[in-house]
Amino acid sequence: MLIDFSLIQRARNGDDAAYNEIVQAYRKRILGTISRLIGRPEDVEDVGQEVFLRLYFSLDQLRSPEVFEPWLYRLTVNAAYDYMRRQRRRPESRMADLSEQQVQMADADASGKQLDAEQRKAAVRELVQSLLERVSEEDRILLVLKEVEGLSLKELEAIYQVNENALKVRLFRARQRVLKAFEALSAAAKPQQNE
Repeated sequence: MLIDFSLIQRARNGDDAAYNEIVQAYRKRILGTISRLIGRPEDVEDVGQEVFLRLYFSLDQLRSPEVFEPWLYRLTVNAAYDYMRRQRRRPESRMADLSEQQVQMADADASGKQLDAEQRKAAVRELVQSLLERVSEEDRILLVLKEVEGLSLKELEAIYQVNENALKVRLFRARQRVLKAFEALSAAAKPQQNE
């Protein structure tokens, strides 16, 4: 836990300075989680602000300080879900979702140039993001929390409010769907390479 239990108690009792300390302690972690969940860097701050507003107005509902972190992750996941639902209802028409970096990497790859270590890392990140976009929101959020954020099964139990065996099954199925997405992506890339 990044903060002391007494800080949570002070914030629950209306101490704004204590609340600000909580925000500062968790801001980077929460924004990182949101970024990986929604995949739209330009909206991360807005969703993060929504998480911290929800935290502020619902701190009095926290049953005990011991469950604070799973509870905060639950608020984060719910805010990300809400954001993604709003985005589905309001589809944008974009010419291309490729970033300039993705276009440059594709050009470099097509011309047979070697990618340096930083570009390889970026390519892996892009591939992972692409694969996560090909699975359901539920799978994406679960995998990001477990594999990227490094939450334990116990922490995920508290967030999802299901037992460990159910989580293991969900994780297994989510990983299988990502693997199928990878296989489909690889199969689609092979005909282009043979041309």
